[in-house]
Amino acid sequence: MRILIAGASGTIGTALTRQLEKNHEVIRLVRRAPKSPAEIRWNPAAGELDVSAVEQADAVVNLSGAGIAGGLWTRGYKETLYSSRIMPTRTLVQAMRRAENPPEVFISQSASGYYGDRGDEVLTETSASGDTLLADICRRWEAEAVEAPESVRVVLARTGIVMSRRGGALSKLLIPIRLFLGTSLGSGRQWWPWISLNDEIRALEFLLTAPVSGPVNLSAPSPAPLDSIVVQLGEAFGRPVWFRVPGVILTTLIGQLAYELLLVSARMEPRALKEAGFAFDEPTPEALAQWVHRVVTS
Repeated sequence: MRILIAGASGTIGTALTRQLEKNHEVIRLVRRAPKSPAEIRWNPAAGELDVSAVEQADAVVNLSGAGIAGGLWTRGYKETLYSSRIMPTRTLVQAMRRAENPPEVFISQSASGYYGDRGDEVLTETSASGDTLLADICRRWEAEAVEAPESVRVVLARTGIVMSRRGGALSKLLIPIRLFLGTSLGSGRQWWPWISLNDEIRALEFLLTAPVSGPVNLSAPSPAPLDSIVVQLGEAFGRPVWFRVPGVILTTLIGQLAYELLLVSARMEPRALKEAGFAFDEPTPEALAQWVHRVVTS
C-alpha cells in the first residue's frame, strides 16, 4: 500500500512509520521543505495540501495534534489543542473531497478522553461522550473526520494511554519507581485505559485492512486501576511503591491538566478490535510490566 501519514514525527507516528516501511510505501506530510521523495509539504493551519497527495494514497493516517501534556492549559494552549487537531483533519478531508480518486481508508486519531470521567462504567464504542474539555476536543476532532467522502472507510481510533519507553505517562511513572520512590496518583482507583506502544502500532496497522469503520477503542482488553499498574511495574523492577500524591495536590499544582490526564476514570473496552479478531501481545498489566522491563533493560 501507499500510505500517507500526518503527524509522523510523534511517538506513535515514528514507531508506526518504522513498522509500515517494512512492507509498504510510506509518505510523510511535513511543514518544512521536503528532504526526500518520501515527504510532501503541507500547511494545515492554512488548509493547504496538494490534492495529488491523497489521490496517490491507498490509505491516510492522521496522527496530528499538539501534545496534551505539552504545556500548562492556559487559554492559549487550549486553543492550540483544538486547532492542532481540527485544522489538519479538516485539511485532509477537504483534499479527499476534491480528489477524483480518494484513498480507500482514513484512520484518524482520537482519544480515550472522548468518554470523560466515568467511574467504573464499562465504555464501549457505543458509549456516550463525556463533559470534559478533552471530550469536547475529541467530539469536534471526530466530527471533522467523518466528513470524508462516502467511499472512504473512516476509522476513529480512540487511543488510550500509550505506554512507551520514551515520553508519555510510562516514563513519568518509571522514574520514581526505579529510584525506589514509586508513587501512585490520586485515589489510585481511577481506571486507566492503557495500551502498550507495541499493540498500538499493531492495531493501527491491522485497521488499515480490517473491515472495521467508525469508532474503535485502542486500549488493552484488561483495563486496570492506576494502583494495579504501578504495583505491577514496581514488581517487574523489584521496587516497592511507597507514596501517593493526593488528587487535591495535583489539581492545586497543575489544575485542570492534572484532573483530565491523571485523575479521570475511563474503563474502556476494545470491543470493535476484539470482534474483528485482533490479538493483543500485552493484554494484561502483568504482561505490560514484563514488556516494559524487557524493552527498558534490553
